[in-house]
This record gives sequence, structure tokens and C-alpha cells, in this order.
Amino acid sequence: MNDKKIISAITARDERMLAFVVKKYSKLLWKIAASVLINAASVQDVEECVADVFIYLWQYPEKYDPDKAKLSSWLSVIARSKAVDSYRRIIRKREISMEEIVVESLGFAEIAADDEIEERYSREKLQLCIEGLNEKEKELIIRRYYYEQKPAEIAVALDIPKKQVENRLYYVRQKLRKMMEKQEGDRP
Repeated sequence: MNDKKIISAITARDERMLAFVVKKYSKLLWKIAASVLINAASVQDVEECVADVFIYLWQYPEKYDPDKAKLSSWLSVIARSKAVDSYRRIIRKREISMEEIVVESLGFAEIAADDEIEERYSREKLQLCIEGLNEKEKELIIRRYYYEQKPAEIAVALDIPKKQVENRLYYVRQKLRKMMEKQEGDRP
């Protein structure tokens, strides 16, 4: 069955055709959504993301143009977009202090536990440094040190080569260290 017939049937509100599309593309869309949401979301979040794609198809079948792309490609783009949106919402909702995890992971946790003032200063300093990073750098740091994703997982989620992830992480860590050292020099 071709994509034009599928969309025509869905536009005519043929629920059997939607069920056919769900059965045919669920695995593909699941893989796409899971690759973005890996280690950041639950199975239910991935399922919800995939379901949202099919709901979008049902509500807006006219937005698909069979002359521009295959239905599978169009649904894949929507799935990736919805997964990225979901990932960003999940990040905003997290209550655990990312700074604490990054401090320990990057080796800045050489602070005596009984010295609360020094610890608080160091955490504030790191938070300022992290806020000074651009959005892509922040996302790398969050994925690597907050969600503990491996570079290969980050590469799949961001659709970039693993080596590029490793290189960017290296440079972001170096940048954070320099920023921390500069703030240490500026300390009263």
C-alpha cells in the first residue's frame, strides 16, 4: 500500500488504516525515541512519545506531503522532534542538583566535608561556570555527568559521531577547569 492511499484513508478517518500504520511503524519510531531519551526517561515516556506521533498523524494528516518524503521518514522526523522536546522537559523537572554530580565527576570534589563554607563556595563557582557554557556544551555535560550516558549513547541521541562527542567533552571539561581556576584567582 502506498503512502498516498494511507494518508487518504487516515484523512477520511479510517481507524483501521491508523492501526495498520501503528503496527507497521511502531518499532522504528520506538528506536528513534528511545535513542534520544535513553537513560533520561522511563519506558512509559518513550511509549508516550511514540503515541504522540500517531496522535499527531491522526490529527494532522494533511501536513504530510507524499511528494516530499516517504511516510516513514516524515514520522521519524516527528518522533525525533517529540523525543527531543520530551527530553528537554524531563531535564527541567529533575530535582537532583546537577552541580553536585558534576563537581564529583570532574574531580572538583576535593573539599573537606566539614568545611561547609568552602563547599558552598565551590558549588556556586561551578554553577556559575556551567551557566557560562553554551547550550550544546551544557547538554553534553548534563548527559555525560548527570544522566551518566556513555559517549556512544550521546552520539546516537545527538546524531553526531562518537569521536566528536569525546572531543567536545574533553574541550568542555578543559573549559570548565579554566573557568574554575580563573574564578579561584578572582576569589577575595
